Amino acid sequence: MKRILALDVGDRRIGAAVSDPLGITAQGLDTIQAVAWGPDKEKVRALLTKYDTDRIVVGLPLTLAGQIGPQAEKVMRFAEVLMNEGWQVRYFDERMTTCVAHRALREGGVKGNKRKQVVDRLAAQEILQNFLDAGGWTEPVRYRPKGDNGMDDQNMERDNIVELIDEDGNEVKFEHVMTVEYEGDAYILLSPAEPMEDLADDEVMILKIVTDENGDETYESVEDEALLEAVFNEYLKIVEADEEE
Repeated sequence: MKRILALDVGDRRIGAAVSDPLGITAQGLDTIQAVAWGPDKEKVRALLTKYDTDRIVVGLPLTLAGQIGPQAEKVMRFAEVLMNEGWQVRYFDERMTTCVAHRALREGGVKGNKRKQVVDRLAAQEILQNFLDAGGWTEPVRYRPKGDNGMDDQNMERDNIVELIDEDGNEVKFEHVMTVEYEGDAYILLSPAEPMEDLADDEVMILKIVTDENGDETYESVEDEALLEAVFNEYLKIVEADEEE
């Protein structure tokens, strides 16, 4: 069985991880300092040669609404450069992997400068581990744009699952219900994918989408009850409009 190399492609750094020979676990590798596509491609070539493989999983940074934004387009252009070398390349939805990595490092007490050095590696490792857990290289992953509305859900490797880390450091899974814009800000509505004590199956959690100092999308809790109700009412309007159509 061939190993799989995973890449978390950023403007300044490229996180890397590789699977074990049995395709069960992901191991983080040294982060590649991005220079330009040519030199970056050669660094990828060196890793493929070292681990005797031609299989690459590239994290695709879709927006939290599931759309292909400017960053995802950049990543896909670099992926095309890799494919032109004859290497096998597949995409994997990487939404929230960088956020999860940042939170894990914060929970572990890793400070800002040191965190930047390892977060890309952890994000690549998270991408690859999720890919392996979802079945690995057995079936091709196909992403097809659905107009301006995002991706075809039937061809997503992950079934719209968002993973967050709670205050105790435990991983909690939610289903992404909808992303709603209200008064210039974006909010994500999440439904528990597993039973939770504080949230019923028919309730949703509403979080504000913000951009942190590193330019990564993350979530922020909303304490204003009136704002929560307004966002939820906006969600109901969208649902009712869809039902009428």
